[in-house]
Amino acid sequence: MLQKLEFRRLGALAAFLDIGRLRALARRSELGMAFAGAAVGVSSGLAVTAMSVISRKMHSLIFGISEADRLSGAEIESKLLLLAAPVAGGILLGIMLFFLARTRKKPMVDPIEANALHGGRLSLTDSIIVAVQNLVSNGFGASVGLEAGYTQIAAGIASKFGYTLKLRRSDLRTLVGCGAAGAIAAAFNAPLTGSFYAFELIIGTYTIMSLTPVVVSALVATIVARMLAGNDIMIDVGTVGNVAPTDYFPALVLGAICAGVGILIMQGVTWVEELARRSSISQPFRPALGGIVVGLLAMISPQVLSAGHGALHLNLSHEVAIPALIGLFLMKSFASAVSIGSGFRGGLFFASLFMGVLLGKLFAYCTPYVFSDATLTPVIYAVVGMSSLAVAIIGGPLTMTFLALEITGDFPITALVLAAVITSSLVVRTTFGYSFATWRFHLRGESIRSALDVGWIRNLTVGRLMRSDVRTANVGMDIAEFRKDFPLGSTQRVIIVDGSEKYVGLVLVPDVHSGLVHESGESDSLEIYIRHRNDFLQAQMNAKQAAAIFDKTESEALAVVNNLIERRVIGLLTESHTLRRYSEELDRRRREISGEL
Repeated sequence: MLQKLEFRRLGALAAFLDIGRLRALARRSELGMAFAGAAVGVSSGLAVTAMSVISRKMHSLIFGISEADRLSGAEIESKLLLLAAPVAGGILLGIMLFFLARTRKKPMVDPIEANALHGGRLSLTDSIIVAVQNLVSNGFGASVGLEAGYTQIAAGIASKFGYTLKLRRSDLRTLVGCGAAGAIAAAFNAPLTGSFYAFELIIGTYTIMSLTPVVVSALVATIVARMLAGNDIMIDVGTVGNVAPTDYFPALVLGAICAGVGILIMQGVTWVEELARRSSISQPFRPALGGIVVGLLAMISPQVLSAGHGALHLNLSHEVAIPALIGLFLMKSFASAVSIGSGFRGGLFFASLFMGVLLGKLFAYCTPYVFSDATLTPVIYAVVGMSSLAVAIIGGPLTMTFLALEITGDFPITALVLAAVITSSLVVRTTFGYSFATWRFHLRGESIRSALDVGWIRNLTVGRLMRSDVRTANVGMDIAEFRKDFPLGSTQRVIIVDGSEKYVGLVLVPDVHSGLVHESGESDSLEIYIRHRNDFLQAQMNAKQAAAIFDKTESEALAVVNNLIERRVIGLLTESHTLRRYSEELDRRRREISGEL
């Protein structure tokens, strides 16, 4: 009897865990996506906590500090150790890059690119590799944060889970956003910040359909991280003062200043990367050279090491002289640019927060000489600068506004931060046009400005839309023979090719049958009827590009050739079919956003 009961229980569990049923639940109901978001939140919280613990243990073992201390805020006596650790990390990372260059040919995709171009599909193996590289970089003291690794591994797990369930494209993109939301929420103990990080930076838009799974994931990840790590990962700004109406203008000025500084930092990273590319130094050796620079800076001040958690708290809670603040800001920005530019894996999320704090305090010390009516304390300016610089580099004005709210718990300060971050975001978008992630995509030749789904446009190619059963005729055929082979009603268009099957142009059959005949008689060639000699499409073009060519050439149909050199005809595409399919896909995306699908 007991054995039968056990078998029944196992059968019920198997039925509950049946992939088909889980897939149906996730695809057919919002409740199913909420459960999927909760599962992703658990995995995100676990992943973030594990990476954080490993990083702390690496700092403890390598630099000889207590696990309760933060690396950038610890007292490290050995100058040689401060120099040697980043160099050793660079050597280890260089070895990894050497082997990866021979085993993995495709570039690794991050969550923004995955959602913009690949419908949310991420390689879990690549995500694990990125997380390990991030841990090596951060663990040995490179001036980078772990947030890039957090979001990569969490989004990778979410994508694998969604792909296993065979979710629709829009649902898979939402689940990747759930992973990133859970990662940031767990990292900062801030579920609202994590949620809007997903909406603004990973999914690219806010919809009522994505609200529940994303917020559930962020809340669950925060709870899991709190249970495992307590409040150790919180940022504490202490007591803040009051906000007066006269304080808004200085905050707007600080936001604009942070925008300019953020642009300079992003271009600084690009300059280091370009310098490394132009040099004769092989890629596996670049991180070690970058480690030397970071180590030399760390010998001056260990606060440039790692993401800067400890240094941020030190500079928030202590009065620091203006020359020291300027020096630390310049060293941290240079160390971060060199770390990323030389090949260390990581991001600028927390580094931008730390540098924003330094910039905010510098501005606070100068404010009494410029704005006599300002009443804000240096801590409030530090919070404003922190959010404004992070918006300039990372993007996401609401993300950084909610981060300020969850850090301070003060709504007047949050309103002040909102005004500053909107200013910062506006200045960056109008003068530079990119966040750090999209700027790097631009340098690679990608035209991605956000995580909005544009991959479907690239997938809707001429090669997929064209018809391949085309009729061709040789350019040497006379008109009488053409009329015999292609009577009226047999086809509307014939593609003309030469003796080597190279595209020559298009001929309309009605034109040939009703056209004027030359004095030489019926043996006249087709040359006088040929149109669009240099107008054609290529299979790799997308529907948007094809529609632009149709509009430019004023043609109802164009031939499709294999390439610009051979110009061998492989198909025919009409303007009406292109526009119809393009409109259908646009309507499908609209219905996905509105929740009709």
